[in-house]
Formats: sequence, C-alpha cells, structure tokens
Amino acid sequence: MLHVKLAYTFDRCAGMRTQLDNPLFDILSAIHASGSVGQAAARLQLSYRHVWGELKKWETALASSLIVWERGKRARLSPFGEKLLFAEQRARMRVMPQVENLIAEMEREFALAFDPNVHVIPMVASHDLALPRLKDSLARDAKLYLDLQFRGSMECIEALSRGECLLAGFHVSEDRAPGSMTQKAFKALLKPGRHKLINFVGRQQGLMVARGNPKRILNVQDLARPEVRFVNRQPQSGTRLAVEQLLAQAQIDPARVQGFDSAEPTHLAVAAAVASNLADAGFGIQAAAAEFGLDFIPVMREQYYFVCLKETVDVAPISTLRELLGRSAWQDGIRDLPGYDTAGAGQVIPLSRALPWYSFRKPK
Repeated sequence: MLHVKLAYTFDRCAGMRTQLDNPLFDILSAIHASGSVGQAAARLQLSYRHVWGELKKWETALASSLIVWERGKRARLSPFGEKLLFAEQRARMRVMPQVENLIAEMEREFALAFDPNVHVIPMVASHDLALPRLKDSLARDAKLYLDLQFRGSMECIEALSRGECLLAGFHVSEDRAPGSMTQKAFKALLKPGRHKLINFVGRQQGLMVARGNPKRILNVQDLARPEVRFVNRQPQSGTRLAVEQLLAQAQIDPARVQGFDSAEPTHLAVAAAVASNLADAGFGIQAAAAEFGLDFIPVMREQYYFVCLKETVDVAPISTLRELLGRSAWQDGIRDLPGYDTAGAGQVIPLSRALPWYSFRKPK
C-alpha cells in the first residue's frame, strides 16, 4: 500500500496558490487530455525528455505501466493510469474542504503573527468556487483575512447562531414559496430583526452528466430510471435540499433514485465522481461541471447569500467586505466561472424581501 505524506510552503502570491499538487498527476491529466506526450510536455511547459523520464520513474516506483504506446496511434493512459488519475481526482475533491479549513487556520495564525494591522472575519460557508477568489481578493486589496470553513448551508447558519463565526454563507433556490422544503429548513434558523442578508452571487444549478450525455438524461424525472446512477450531496447541504425539493415536486420517491443516499462534500467531488464513471449524473453548479469537462443541463437559478448579525452589518470588517463585493474589479475576477452572476453583490437584502415566507403586520 502506498502512503501519502503532506507538506506545506509559503507563497506571497495568494492567487497563484494550488493545493495538493503532485507532478505525476499533472502529467497524466495532460496526456489524457491531449493524447500526446509531446503536447502534454508543451502544455506543462516542460521538456519532452523530462516528462518521459518522470513517467519511467513512476512506472518503476509503482511497478505498473502508465502509458499505452501503439505505433501510428495517439498515446493514451493504460487502464491502471486512468484508474490512478481518476482515483486521485476523486480523493482530492473530497478532501479539499478539509484542506482549505486547515490552511485557513494556519494562515490566520501566521497573519496575526506577521501583521498586527490585519483584520480577520471568521466565516463558515457552504462550498462555492468563488469563495477562495474572494478570500484572495480581500487579503490583497483590503488587508482583510477570511478565516473560511466549509460546511453544509444549514450547519453554517447554526454556527453563526452559536457565535462560532462572524459571517455565514448559504444558498437557496428561487423556489421559496411558503410551505416549501426551503421554508421548513431555513425559517427556524433565520430571525428577522436579528439577521441580515448580503448578496454574494447567483449560480446556475443543474444536472452534471458525462460528455455527450450517453444516458440521455434530460431532467430530474430521468433520475428515477433504474439504469441511471446518481451521486448526491451530504445531508444539511443546500444542494441536497434542492434535490429533495425537486424530487418531491416531480412526485418521485427518493428510494427510486439509485445512489440517493450517497454523499459527497462538494460540487467538485460530485463532478469528479461523474467524470470517473462512478455515477451517471450528479446535481451541482455549472462551474463544477465545466471544471471536469462534463455536460450540464440547467435546472434552476439560486442565490448565494452571506448572513451576519444585525449589529455587525454596517461596521468594519463586514462593511469593508460589502464595499469590496460591489467593486467591478472583484466582479470581473469571477466572470470566467460559468453560470455565475454578480447582480446586486454586496447589497443588504431584508429577510422579508429575499424569503417571502416572512410577513409582518403593518402598524395601525
């Protein structure tokens, strides 16, 4: 059995940082995408000789062939090479939230040690691809450090209520009608007069399927077909709630969906499961599907909100965060993420406007 060892280093360029990199998997991924060792070397800005030497070194270490060579045909990964690449992608996507949490704790301590003027926002948030970019932008442009922990949407609001953070992040679909599952999940957690919502981003959620959609999956109803394997998100996540609500609207018993009880911690982990053929479909954001080259079937738009206590919304550091969210520089920084929009980013939204199940009697 192979053993994994982790290490860390320092980097002043936060935006250039990647986590859990291993040069072997960069090479395998490039060959898988290009079908050529030469093109893979060019893509990685390495010499052909270096890439060839790395492949041979790893084939010796792993006692298995990684590449299949056939005269007159494109180079391709061996069955073992493909299995190894997809296993690494799935494992990395599953552990990334925990890694980001660990890094956040370490960076917070180092930030406080190196700069007495730095400000910290402890935050617990539902997983989102734009949040690491916001974290880097805040540190670079506002000297504001986001101490970011990833959990399910409902767990995030509960953490705010317990005083474990200053800011929480959650998302809800546009279907917020009174009596909906969304109301039942969130109404008891959010209190008018106590909590304030801040617009972050809008996102497209939908079905992620293999490129070319070989199972011809078109809508949520197709998830009940016996030959379709589904991969779900963890309980108490906003996406899991959205899936449950969509199935209820389609009058589909979750027990009919093969894989409904599976649980992946992030949109990227779901996409990795589909890309490696462990599932035929998953539900998540469009940007995660694009990350793994999957086809995407839009189902709904949702809004991602930040929530804080009323007394903190207009004072630093939350006011600084809101001001940065409204800047075009920050908004331009996520325009390459498919399915995102930044309409109203940074604006404070009353609970009664965002969530229509709150109603108030007008004074006589």
